[in-house]
Amino acid sequence: MQYIEKLRYFYSTEARRLFGPVTAVLSRTSISPNLLTVLGLVFTLAAAPLVWYGHFVTAALIFAAGSIFDMLDGAVARLSERVTPMGAFIDSTFDRIGEGVVLTAIALISARSGDLWLVGAAFATMIGSFLVSYTRARAEALGMECKVGLMTRPERLVLLIAGLALHRFGVLPPVMYILAVLTAVTVLQRILHVWRQFRGRLQA
Repeated sequence: MQYIEKLRYFYSTEARRLFGPVTAVLSRTSISPNLLTVLGLVFTLAAAPLVWYGHFVTAALIFAAGSIFDMLDGAVARLSERVTPMGAFIDSTFDRIGEGVVLTAIALISARSGDLWLVGAAFATMIGSFLVSYTRARAEALGMECKVGLMTRPERLVLLIAGLALHRFGVLPPVMYILAVLTAVTVLQRILHVWRQFRGRLQA
């Protein structure tokens, strides 16, 4: 739990501080935050065939680059005061596409090697990641906050990148099993969190 909190702090605070100068420069240019979102998706999609052909370290680096663009787009939009509902919609949608494609690539290489347990873990992670996003979106549409959970998107990305980069050392399978379990736990945490908010409203 403490490790996850440190990871979350690094991704949300330290990483953004590290890329602060880049964000500041981009915010003063004509580069659209939506262009950064598209570039993030392009890099993420490019990681999938690299996984299929066994270039795991390169795939991890490309996937990491896509994640950096994904981090920059929102920061640039806020700093340049170009935040729009459509931009947020595109960002969230492209995040799901990119993550789903990479997880599908992992499932396919697992099927090719005959590891059906790992195939199941990859698809369980994909379903869980979509539900983690959906539960938050649905709760916020109902006027409630829903950001709790052990395995939100930043943690999933860091673990996926680490699993791909260290594949030759056998790290990817345990990473996928951890992701499958903890994304399911996160979905349950969010359901209970929303349920408690509903109960609080009824008792108020």
